[in-house]
Amino acid sequence: MSAHCHHETQFDGISADYKRRLWMVIAINAIMFVVEVLAGAFADSQALRADALDFLGDAATYSLSLAVIGAPARTRANAALLKGLSLGVMAIWVLGSTIYQVFILGVPKAEVMGAIGALALAANIASVLLLMRYAQGDANVRSVWLCSRNDAIGNVAVMVAALAVWGTTTAWPDLIVAAIMASLFFWSSVQIVRQSRGELQNIAAPGHSHGHTH
Repeated sequence: MSAHCHHETQFDGISADYKRRLWMVIAINAIMFVVEVLAGAFADSQALRADALDFLGDAATYSLSLAVIGAPARTRANAALLKGLSLGVMAIWVLGSTIYQVFILGVPKAEVMGAIGALALAANIASVLLLMRYAQGDANVRSVWLCSRNDAIGNVAVMVAALAVWGTTTAWPDLIVAAIMASLFFWSSVQIVRQSRGELQNIAAPGHSHGHTH
């Protein structure tokens, strides 16, 4: 599957249209981080807090992606590796805070969770639509797409959790969804790290052409 990773034709983000779309997605994620931090505190929802952290991580990830566009292949692959590892750290944080929350079970406000979940889903669908035509590319470009897709899946999960919290009047659905989101972060982390390491190995291979970076 990874045999094509070293091809010179792989999209590396050098496109005015791609950069413009990336700026728009960064703005969407930054705004939604602030909204969900406030809503997570108000609703006492672990799933909303987890999703807010995801928005912050994505805003930082997309900013790094934008910064290394046009940089040498090694720089782009190393940036993607850093993003992959940070997603893994985020997964551990979400999982740890979820386990902690189990021992102080406050039932979240389902109405707030549902409303913010719907707003966040709309923001994430907009991001996915903006980035869809650039779903494939080098590890740097690919990591942007995976994070964007994760957000949309995560927000559907938050809305399901809100419905389940409302129906069961317990915090468990909220906690279960936060754990599922942590698993999603971790899997994306593995995918990004794997691809970026593959690209670094290709760069280090004897006879590799550094080609289009100059």
